[in-house]
Amino acid sequence: MKKRILILCTGNSCRSQMAAGLLKFFDPELEVYSAGTHPSSRVHPKAVQVMAEIGIDISAAKPQDVAAFVDQGFDWVITVCDHAKETCPMFLGEVKEQLHIGFQDPAEAAGNEDEILAVFRRVRDEIRKEFSDFMRKAQSTAS
Repeated sequence: MKKRILILCTGNSCRSQMAAGLLKFFDPELEVYSAGTHPSSRVHPKAVQVMAEIGIDISAAKPQDVAAFVDQGFDWVITVCDHAKETCPMFLGEVKEQLHIGFQDPAEAAGNEDEILAVFRRVRDEIRKEFSDFMRKAQSTAS
């Protein structure tokens, strides 16, 4: 049976989209969804850009409201920002495990183009490391 994972943040435009893209890349058999407590109108173009740099295409992703998922069951619901952790709704479907792996919001980065991209790349790399560790732990407990 496929494992179902929901990645949750506030705007669903950067961190959760990058995390979902990475999880799908790590294991295409996973059912990975991402959502926001207050979804943005689009995925941040710099999130799309820095993910493309590592060969992962999230350009077709669309921010979604977490309300669309509250009646579903998940193996993991993972919040990636403090605000989403604090405002995570109650799920009507079974959630086997809730987890928080927080990251800085790269959309709030300031500076010139290079400085802003550097923040997006750093956050992407932090997400890649943390979710790689998560996958390793999840696979070791499953076997």
